[in-house]
Amino acid sequence: MSEMIIVCVIAAAVPSLLILDGIQSRRYENLSDEVSRLERKQEELVEDNKKMVTDISLLSSSDRVEKIAENELGMHKADTDDIVRIEMKGAKK
Repeated sequence: MSEMIIVCVIAAAVPSLLILDGIQSRRYENLSDEVSRLERKQEELVEDNKKMVTDISLLSSSDRVEKIAENELGMHKADTDDIVRIEMKGAKK
């Protein structure tokens, strides 16, 4: 009788383990897909970041800023005589 119970338990355990293995395999596949998706997204973000850094360096170049200041804003470089320096005594430097 006890041998029959052991055989039944083993017989029930094999399909249960196969089902658990299938569940784990599917879960692993889902996680693997998610990791791949996140890696692609990260690569896209890195490329976007590189483009933005390049754009920032182009937009903030001193030649471009000077050109906009002169042509669009009507500004000019200050002459030496136009510069006023103020020194405050007791001020922390």
